[in-house]
Amino acid sequence: MADPVEHNRRADNRAAPQDLSECSGDKSQWYGGNYGVILLAEDREEEVLLLRRAFARANFLNPLHVVSNGEEAIAYLQGEGRYANRSEYPLPSLVLLDLKMPRKTGFEVLSWIRQQPTLCALRVVVLTASDAISDVNRAYQLGANSFLVKPVDFARFVEVTHALKGYWLWMSKEPEIGRPCCNTAKSEKGGVSKQAP
Repeated sequence: MADPVEHNRRADNRAAPQDLSECSGDKSQWYGGNYGVILLAEDREEEVLLLRRAFARANFLNPLHVVSNGEEAIAYLQGEGRYANRSEYPLPSLVLLDLKMPRKTGFEVLSWIRQQPTLCALRVVVLTASDAISDVNRAYQLGANSFLVKPVDFARFVEVTHALKGYWLWMSKEPEIGRPCCNTAKSEKGGVSKQAP
């Protein structure tokens, strides 16, 4: 029987850009389905670069957006400030969440996500250097979908990347989610406030 992950990898050999802000034209081809955006919350630049390399080695097609602290992660998911343009910063199909971040920890971000009615089903995989059982237990208690310890070598990082693609982005069904808050605009008729599209 053919390996489903290998089949998925061969199905499309296009390399998706890791930074869509550098692309021109229609970007919708990279959003949704197997190309849904991944949000990485990670404060260490060397870890971000390592993950990008692993994505490239594993022929990971999904675009990667990166935030460097917990407050930015929440702002991205809310669509606030620089993240207000949803065509540039769409809701992610998957969040990769470090626990030890400045401003707000991964635990605080995870707790916030699970309290949002329109985001509570968002798939969150903790990806952290900590293997403390107390951190594992707390992450699952707060609603993490999975807990992965960051590998110490690049080859293992690539294996983890294959696992993420094969299960969370190919085999696992994505839930329907929405931003927890929306800008409002007045209707041209009657001045009634309604959600902006």
